[in-house]
Amino acid sequence: MPGARSPDALWYVLPSMSRSKRARRPAKSRPARRPAPPPPTAAPPSPAESALLALARTLTSVTAAEPSPRAAVTTALDVLATAFEAGARLPRTLAEARHAALADEAYALALGWAREQLRVSLAEILARAADAGDVHVTLPAESLAWLVLAACEALADEPPQAAPDRIRLLVSWLGGARPDD
Repeated sequence: MPGARSPDALWYVLPSMSRSKRARRPAKSRPARRPAPPPPTAAPPSPAESALLALARTLTSVTAAEPSPRAAVTTALDVLATAFEAGARLPRTLAEARHAALADEAYALALGWAREQLRVSLAEILARAADAGDVHVTLPAESLAWLVLAACEALADEPPQAAPDRIRLLVSWLGGARPDD
């Protein structure tokens, strides 16, 4: 065949596939990794939080030794009355903490959580008494605990001589007269 090239000559016709002659850029180096910042540490509990949590633990431990659920309710109310009576340290500490919590959402949440632990402790005591038939109010134990806790917190605003009468009224409303009356 005239003008045909041999297969050996084919490589002369194909363009060169060599890499371009442009200067290579140096590979980008990764920036040095910064160590992760340590996780934020929780602020220590405020005196009000500590007092509320200690009161919740006290309620649970003191009422656990009571022979009957009715006696446990009476003991719980006595403990709460002592903690919240006029002139006691807890009401003033709580008032100061609530005022400070207006400007600090995290502090308000922590304070609310501590109060909720106290309410839950009281609700457990009231639920045991309701199961035993010693509480005659037909509210759920959680709601009843909220009302009773609010009533006990209000003792700080009552004259000191009126507190025993208010506690007797609460015991009577919940299910009957005090065992010692």
